[in-house]
Amino acid sequence: MVPANGSRAAEPVYRPILACRRGELDALSHLDSTAAALVAPILEVGTTDRSTMDTLRRLPPGLLPAVDVSALPDTPATELGRWDVPLMPVIGLAESDHRLAAHGAAARAHGRRALVRLRAGQDRAGPDRSTTAVERVWRCTELAPEECDLLVDAGDVCCPADVRSAEPRVRRLLDWARRHAWRSVTVAAGGMPPTLSRLPTDEPIRLDRWDWQLWQRLADVGVDYGDYGVHPAVPGTGDPGDRLPTVRYTDDGSWWVYRWARRGGRSEERFADLCRTLVSAPHWPSTGAAFSWGDHELLRRARRGAGAGSAANWTAWSTSHHLAYVLATLSRPDDDIAPSWHPRPGPPQRGRTTR
Repeated sequence: MVPANGSRAAEPVYRPILACRRGELDALSHLDSTAAALVAPILEVGTTDRSTMDTLRRLPPGLLPAVDVSALPDTPATELGRWDVPLMPVIGLAESDHRLAAHGAAARAHGRRALVRLRAGQDRAGPDRSTTAVERVWRCTELAPEECDLLVDAGDVCCPADVRSAEPRVRRLLDWARRHAWRSVTVAAGGMPPTLSRLPTDEPIRLDRWDWQLWQRLADVGVDYGDYGVHPAVPGTGDPGDRLPTVRYTDDGSWWVYRWARRGGRSEERFADLCRTLVSAPHWPSTGAAFSWGDHELLRRARRGAGAGSAANWTAWSTSHHLAYVLATLSRPDDDIAPSWHPRPGPPQRGRTTR
């Protein structure tokens, strides 16, 4: 295949869906060239201010983000071709003809690549109507199916029941997808609970990564992996009033959530205590600070080498570790966990566990 970017030597294996905010963008900006070639982030944009554009321009040169502006009004300011940033447009099946034409122009300006996003919980038109809708997308954007990646977005899956109900819906969509010659197909879901404020503080709490479990159940289909990083899929959820120092630390099939109360000392001291607890835990990587930029920053705080940072910093360091962990898992040569997609021709760790 021809690389979408001159410095891109490999096809991505991981498509995280991330909010286009400082923390997530800081994590992406610290990816090295090898990791940047394997990650294709999908950035959900909530504003078009100059700082967003400037940060997008500072992303690593091997990184080609897909940008979703569906939450923004259809105006000239949201036409991605005007942004002068290498990107892929994210296309929904219900976009207006005008926006589809603008997305097509942006795709043709940057290597003729686009990503079609199909939301499993919302797009339930049936296979024939879905085919009619996607054919309209290709016609209005002037793109061919093989120039488009497909994202099947399962939304939030936060418990075993969610996984069981999502799997058959996703499989039906994947069966439909095999009718068409997509460049690639990815299944993404979010597994982080919408709120952490009810979790105990001052001790690590283990949470299952249900999004990862859903993808593993689909291993026989051979789709790429996507998730929502360390945040829930539903926008606007979270704990706006909860300012406790928080680290969401990814492990094998789980997250370890560290929420440290501010009582008993200044925030710098409390965060240093959080980090010392983390770096002494069994799930701290054997390579330590070398594992990711985020791990390096957390170790600095454990050694009292810097301040506590802010909520954006905690998101950045958690996301940096998460990206590195997922890539390391997907790239293990001894694991056949990610077979290729083809269209159809014709021991317990320290800390408490909760759900």
